Amino acid sequence: MKVGLYGIGLDTYWPQFKGLFERLESYQNQIANKMNEFGAEVVNVGLIDSPIKAREAADVLKKNDVDMVFLYISTYALSSTVLPVVQKLKCPIVILNIQPVAAIDYEKFNAMGDRGLMTGEWLAHCQACSVPEIANVFNRAGLDYEFVTGYLGEQAVWGDIQDWIDAANVASIMNNNRLGVLGHYYCGMLDVYSDLTKQSAAFGTHIEIVEMCEVKKYRDEVTETEIKTKIQEFHNTFEVASECEEAELIRAAKTSVALDKLVEAHNLGSLAYYYEGESGNEYENIVTSVIAGNTLLTGKNVPVAGEYEVKNAQAMKIMDAFGVGGSFSEFYAMDFNDDIVMLGHDGPAHFAIAEGKVQLVPLPVYHGKPGKGLSIQMTVKHGPVTLLSVVEGKDEVFLLVAEGESVEGPVLHIGNTNSRYRFSIGARAFMNEWSKQGPSHHCAIGVGHIANKIEKLGKLLKLNVVRIC
Repeated sequence: MKVGLYGIGLDTYWPQFKGLFERLESYQNQIANKMNEFGAEVVNVGLIDSPIKAREAADVLKKNDVDMVFLYISTYALSSTVLPVVQKLKCPIVILNIQPVAAIDYEKFNAMGDRGLMTGEWLAHCQACSVPEIANVFNRAGLDYEFVTGYLGEQAVWGDIQDWIDAANVASIMNNNRLGVLGHYYCGMLDVYSDLTKQSAAFGTHIEIVEMCEVKKYRDEVTETEIKTKIQEFHNTFEVASECEEAELIRAAKTSVALDKLVEAHNLGSLAYYYEGESGNEYENIVTSVIAGNTLLTGKNVPVAGEYEVKNAQAMKIMDAFGVGGSFSEFYAMDFNDDIVMLGHDGPAHFAIAEGKVQLVPLPVYHGKPGKGLSIQMTVKHGPVTLLSVVEGKDEVFLLVAEGESVEGPVLHIGNTNSRYRFSIGARAFMNEWSKQGPSHHCAIGVGHIANKIEKLGKLLKLNVVRIC
């Protein structure tokens, strides 16, 4: 992930105020070092103080193909040193209005006695001076931008910058992701139906249509050694219930190996699937044994959404790219006594964000689906969580987000993921406000509160973000 760091100042000042340039440049280097710590490759073009240098810096940033640019206002600077750069790069811009300290030491400042020295000291703190000018020019030029305002050493500033870098990284991951779609929609589940072209346009995702017959081919080729290795992986990752039959473990292991090969063959970063067909068909044996393997993939950064829920595969990939999980969920029930909402799902889970052990258990029936087989039973880690839904509305694709808590309490031990969630606005208001936005009945759940990051991702992708709580 490459980011550009572009500082601006005014060349007239340097001969007037000795040491000012070097001082401001050192502040910019502090920012660059922090960005490196946040995992970005920083292309620091230095402190630009004239339109001629600006065009040269723009060439460097463009050649390096940076994903976004942080514009550091070191002191007052002319907007003419900024506009040509931004126009040429055509990438997201975040303006850094960052002072060296929270406030000037007025007593010490006024005791300096030399108004020339005092002016130079003031100029080292007057970053805010250019902010309205730059905003005015960007607005009139129709350019998008965001601000980070504060001072060096302020945790909120570093947190904001890190959030922007994280969001830009996720935008890049989504832009380069290959999403596989396997099978077909669950018939009649109208909310799940997606416009694949809109998904590609919104996120840059490549949609790869993959075939059940290819999975069957890989499955037919699975060796005894591969089966044994995969079953050992089941035992290493899950708490395998004693009632799991050996034949079911073998069946799930063969399918898991085949899914791994499908993902590798097509370089998939996520997957949405569903299949039925005639009862007893060969593919039914595959689709009723995918849950264990899809859970392994999901926990290893290839999130898998059931019921052919492409939108939720996108939401899960976003959460996974942020490093917070992204477990496939739907609304299970409400507990009005405890003011919580229960969410879970049959099918793949994100085992990396489980509270305690993840159980692999047999199910005598997949409700609403054909056959029977192994399933995952787990609860999302207790503590702060974020819910995300990628919504296809009437006119646009947008992101729907809410922050809450995964809380302790009784859950349903029915061989599904199942967790209890509490929201600051209460269960009733949450259900009403969330549903009014028109998402599908699925969502992705990740650990931690990252709504701020998702809002920044929305700005980078030019997608609206609706935050419920």
